[in-house]
Amino acid sequence: MLVLHGAGVDHREAEACFEQVLDGVAVLRRIYPDLPGMGRTIVSEALRSADDVLDTLLAFANEVTAGSRHLLIGHSAGAYYAQAMAARRSAPVAGLALVCPLLPGVRNVPAHRVVAGSGEFGDDVFRSYFVIQTPEMLERYERYVAPAAPLVDQAALERIGERWALTPGHSHVYAGPTIIVAGRLDSTVGYAAAIDLLGQYPHASLAVVDDAGHALPHEQPELLRALLAEWLARVARSD
Repeated sequence: MLVLHGAGVDHREAEACFEQVLDGVAVLRRIYPDLPGMGRTIVSEALRSADDVLDTLLAFANEVTAGSRHLLIGHSAGAYYAQAMAARRSAPVAGLALVCPLLPGVRNVPAHRVVAGSGEFGDDVFRSYFVIQTPEMLERYERYVAPAAPLVDQAALERIGERWALTPGHSHVYAGPTIIVAGRLDSTVGYAAAIDLLGQYPHASLAVVDDAGHALPHEQPELLRALLAEWLARVARSD
């Protein structure tokens, strides 16, 4: 299982979230890379677009899996790349999970709204990221999210950001078992574009989770655990 984190963080957030929900659910080798320009993955000046990032991730996936069947999970920007990876090379992908996916068709993004907690502690990033603002969520943010910020190669992300959309022609169609999960209160990417994906995947389940924002994997771990367990059961039946 290859798990891809979102923009501006590193593998620690994805690992903290998905190890929590996958513990005891499946016996799988889980791989949590730092995406290019984040964490400890250094990039050269030659990497200048989303297409370059996609090519890098495809090469990485082929190397670490030796071309064998594997699962893809992505959160936010990681889901954008996971989607494209499954479309580009669908044969080795046994299943695809897209959590709060960043998509070109983002629209109807709701205003940020706190549903639990005072909304008066933590830094600005925490307060704009989490809709459940409890001491537990702040501890997770300070432990798994905030430490990644100083490691981000801002120049590299700016280069990539200028051409962040993948070149038209990537079909983003994948016929294997798929799960799409969105937060109804996601003020970063919304949930409307995620709903649009349902028609593109013939074997997809869709869940729009209330009382969850872009930090859904932190905020609703038990529900995400149940959704991924159902997805993994479908993967097992399809093999």
